[in-house]
Amino acid sequence: MNHLTPRRARTGDGQLLLWAAFMVLAGAMALFSASAILADKEHGDALFYVKRQGFFGLIGIVAMAALSRIPYQRLREWVWPLVAVTATVLVAVLFGHKVGGARRWLHIGPFGAQPAEFAKLTVLLFLADYLDRKRSRLQNPVQGLVVPWAVIGLLLGLMLLEPDLGTPALIFAVTVAVLFVGGARVGYIFGALLAAAPLVAWQLWMVPYRRARLLSFLDPFAHASGTGYQLSQSLLAVGSGGWLGKGLGHSDVKLLYLPAPHTDFIFPVLCEELGLLGGAGVLVLFVMFLQRGLLVARRAPDLYGTLLAAGITFLITLQGFFNMAMSLGL
Repeated sequence: MNHLTPRRARTGDGQLLLWAAFMVLAGAMALFSASAILADKEHGDALFYVKRQGFFGLIGIVAMAALSRIPYQRLREWVWPLVAVTATVLVAVLFGHKVGGARRWLHIGPFGAQPAEFAKLTVLLFLADYLDRKRSRLQNPVQGLVVPWAVIGLLLGLMLLEPDLGTPALIFAVTVAVLFVGGARVGYIFGALLAAAPLVAWQLWMVPYRRARLLSFLDPFAHASGTGYQLSQSLLAVGSGGWLGKGLGHSDVKLLYLPAPHTDFIFPVLCEELGLLGGAGVLVLFVMFLQRGLLVARRAPDLYGTLLAAGITFLITLQGFFNMAMSLGL
């Protein structure tokens, strides 16, 4: 029995779309405030990053409209071809050029993409299809533990070779959540967690820059001039925002004190400008999206739909929570 029992089908969920729209609007507002100075310095256009985000947002809306007209069951036909293609491009990216000390980008002409981003959806489609087809055999250790983790472990291992630890950690967390919803034995889930723990510890400790980040994370202000610089600046920004913030557009940390204020550390900029209440508001948006997404999953007419909706919901919300936690030293 899955842990989110499907009930009845709905054609759509207006509240889910509403929360998503609020998240997009809040993101656009925060992006403009955090990136305007950097964009003007680097590209001569204060709206450069907002325009780019708007372009990708438009692509997302068109894709959403198109996919809403396709029965999601038809996606099952593409699961194994997608797994094969994803594994292939993850191997191909290992032979590309390094950017920032890692090989994560695949470039075709002027266009570039990170295959690991597509791997997130591939894993979800595979898991939903596999758990639905094998639902009566999930208590078997081979069917319920070895097979799904072998496929997913292959993709995660290729990502670790880039090297990339953040995306595999996110996919691993989403996989655990979907396995739980799909009815996999809790013992198998804990077994996977225990098996992954030594690998994560090794990745954190044996790679010099990760070890330095881990040590600075424990006491960022003791390493404020080195590896703890980003986190200490982030915490100072959040703390200086107080309850209500300094006002939209009035962040100090984004004045080139903090690298990537419009990407990895956009949440501290928002907290500095809108305060604790503004930061809590963003958190509430994610929580409401999570609640509504799981309600959609519960109402799906079959287990495959339930797992697919729950997995996509977990993917979006956990990535947001991971980013906020990272920028706050949690």
